[in-house]
Amino acid sequence: MRDIAAEAGVSIATVSRVLNDHVNVAPRTRELVLRALERSRSDAPPRPDRRTVHVRCPYLLTDYFGLIVSSIAETLRLHGVRMVLDAGVTSQRADVLRGLPDDPDLDAAVLILPPEDGEELVALARRGFPFVVVDPRTTPPPDIASVSAAHLAGARALTAHLVELGHRDIGVIAGPVEWLAGDARTAGHHAALAQAGVLPSRDRVHHVEPTAAEGLRVAGELLDGPRRPTAIVCFNDKLAVGALQAAHDRGLRVPHDVSVAGFDDLDLSRATRPALTTVRQPLQEMGRIAVTQLMRVLDGHRPEALHLELSTTLVVRESTGPVPP
Repeated sequence: MRDIAAEAGVSIATVSRVLNDHVNVAPRTRELVLRALERSRSDAPPRPDRRTVHVRCPYLLTDYFGLIVSSIAETLRLHGVRMVLDAGVTSQRADVLRGLPDDPDLDAAVLILPPEDGEELVALARRGFPFVVVDPRTTPPPDIASVSAAHLAGARALTAHLVELGHRDIGVIAGPVEWLAGDARTAGHHAALAQAGVLPSRDRVHHVEPTAAEGLRVAGELLDGPRRPTAIVCFNDKLAVGALQAAHDRGLRVPHDVSVAGFDDLDLSRATRPALTTVRQPLQEMGRIAVTQLMRVLDGHRPEALHLELSTTLVVRESTGPVPP
């Protein structure tokens, strides 16, 4: 309104009266204001009618990440929002965040397990660019909106289930060091053991990349050791599949000789023999809620909560049983 008033040579109050169609404006003045308004509209850079959200998932879109991205895409479509997808491991080395606010075609972003540190996220927020983090790798800064699963509670429930079956010597194949989810799940395992009066042993915890190959290797080391654990809990289902293979290769029966459990409840957890005891993460719900939080910000509201943790569910199947004699 200030720019239109300056171009037409009238006051801001006069522009307001014209825009609100008041009668006490001279016809000539009204015409000047309307022409200035029309020129300002024609000079403005064209913007699409629909919003566009950048979805960054710098990993292979396998079952875990694929479920999250698919739910984000479906929810954005329901809101009439376009999605620009940035996926693949090569994107981890790209300096993406810094350029997001400078892209005139982008309105916001969803960042899935971002490899960037907290300072880079804070720098992006300070530039006024709206975004939400899904499954943060490290503890998110206080003012950054995030959605994740209740990792500690899920792991505690899983280990408590094993404790009820009589297990006390439990091997833990954890995720990478200093991952928020990995640290929380390890803390959950230790909390359940402490509740049973068992002091966790450091030599029973192994931090690895969450792949089936690493599960096969580390589970083999645990099973070949001088003191074989009665159960193995894994950071995710892929590691657990490797652990099942390691037991099979040594002629051990699961769960009669050793129990094995995972985390995530991916499709493969139901395809193993025996079927895998695991913890179900609400992956699709995480994607949907992230979009809902983002839409609130784009509509000028604060998120309902800055850090949301969604409940996990213990799923007991055939891969866990009583401690062997």
